[in-house]
Amino acid sequence: MHLAVLVFASVLPVTTLALDNGVMRTPPMGWLAWERFRCDIDCDHDPKNCISENLFIDMADRLSEDGWRELGYVYVNIDDCWSSMERDKEGRLQPDPKRFPGGIHKLARYMHDRGLKLGIYGDMGTHTCGGYPGTPLDKIKIDAQTFADWEVDMFKFDGCYSNATEQEQGYPLMSKALNATGRPIGYSCSWPAYQGGLPPKVNYTQLGEICNLWRNYGDIQDSWDSVLNIIDWFFENQDVLIPVAGPGRWNDPDMLIIGDFGLSMDQSRAQMALWAIMAAPLFMSNDLRTISSGARSILQNKMAISINQDPMGVQGRRIVKEKSGIEVFWRPLSSNASALLFFSRRNDMPYRYQTSLSKLNYTTGSYKIFDVFTGKTTMLKDSTDFVVSVNPTGVVMWYVSPPAKLNLHQFYNGGKLRGSARNDDAENTIPRVFL
Repeated sequence: MHLAVLVFASVLPVTTLALDNGVMRTPPMGWLAWERFRCDIDCDHDPKNCISENLFIDMADRLSEDGWRELGYVYVNIDDCWSSMERDKEGRLQPDPKRFPGGIHKLARYMHDRGLKLGIYGDMGTHTCGGYPGTPLDKIKIDAQTFADWEVDMFKFDGCYSNATEQEQGYPLMSKALNATGRPIGYSCSWPAYQGGLPPKVNYTQLGEICNLWRNYGDIQDSWDSVLNIIDWFFENQDVLIPVAGPGRWNDPDMLIIGDFGLSMDQSRAQMALWAIMAAPLFMSNDLRTISSGARSILQNKMAISINQDPMGVQGRRIVKEKSGIEVFWRPLSSNASALLFFSRRNDMPYRYQTSLSKLNYTTGSYKIFDVFTGKTTMLKDSTDFVVSVNPTGVVMWYVSPPAKLNLHQFYNGGKLRGSARNDDAENTIPRVFL
C-alpha cells in the first residue's frame, strides 16, 4: 500500500461502527476512586479516605465548586468494594449498608443535582477483583436494570474470576442489557486487558460496536515507571489502536495519577499531554480535597483539555523516535489544526532538540504556535529551524494553527494525496502532515 494512502487514512476520521447509545462522543472526563483510595473499607479508623458515600460526596463537592465541572470533569466513579457481600432477597446487588447508608440512587441524585454523573463498577466473574459479589452471566440482566433504576450514568465491567469463554459471552450481553434498560449508560469494558490487548485475541471491531471505552492494558500504579510502561505499549501498538478509536469508542490507558505521590511536575505535565495526544479518557484518581496548586493547574489546563476533547476524535501517533531519547508525537485536530508534542526520556538535564516543521513533514506556510503549558504564542515558517528545550522526563506541547488561506483540495486529487514523505533517516520516517 502506498504511504499516501496510509496518511489519508490517518488524517480523516474513521468510520468504524460505535455503540449507539449517544454518549461519550468525546473522551469522558471525571474522577475515579481506585488508584488513590483502592479498597480502603476501614471507616472506623480512616473515615475520610474509606470507600463510602462520604468520599464520593466530598469529591462531587470539589468537582462542582472548584472549577472542575465547567472544564468537563463530570463523572464521579465508584470502583470496587462498594457493595454488600450479599445480594438482597430479590437477587439484586446492594451497597454496603454501613458505608453507603443512603443507597446508590440517592448518591446518583446528589451528583445530578450538581450537574455531575455517577459511575459504578462490576465484574463479570463470580467475584470482583476485591472479592465482592460479581455479575456472572445469569445476573447480567438484573444488574443492568438495577444500575438503570439507580440512575447510574456509567458502568465499568471488570473481568476478574472469569474465563475467556465467559468474557466472550458476557461483555456483549451486558451491552445489550444496558441498552435494553432505555437509560443511556456509558459502558467501559476491561475485556481486551484480559486477552493481551491485541488481535487476534481482541476483536476491536466488535468492541467498538458494544463498548464506549475499553481498558487495553494493565492497571496504572503511582509511579513514573508505570506511566512509561503504558506509553510504550500504546505507541508501540499505535497502528492497531489508532484506527479503532473515535467518537463514542475510546482506548483507555487508565487513570491520571497527577496530584498523587509518584510523579514530579514535569512528569505530571507529560502524562496530561500524552493522554491528550491519545484522545484518552481523563479520569483523575487523586484527592481533590488536598491537591496541590501545581497539579491542579496541569489538570485544569484548558488547551490540553481542548486537544483531548477535540470533536474529530482521532487518536494521535508517535512520528519520531530519536536515539537521543527525544520523541515527537502528532495529533490531527479540528479546523485543520494539530498538536505537536516533544517528549524527553532522558534523566540527565534539559535537552535542546533542533528541528523544523518541514522536517516534521508539515507543508509550506507560516504556522501559529501556542505553547500549551507556558501560554506563549509565536509564528513559525515551515522551513525555519527551531530549538525546543525539553526537561528530563518532561514535555513541550504545541497547538499548531494552520497556514492562512490553505486550500486542502490542493493535496487531494483522484483518491491520492499529493506530495511525498521524506526519508532522510530510516528511523524517523514519518507520514507527511497535511493541514
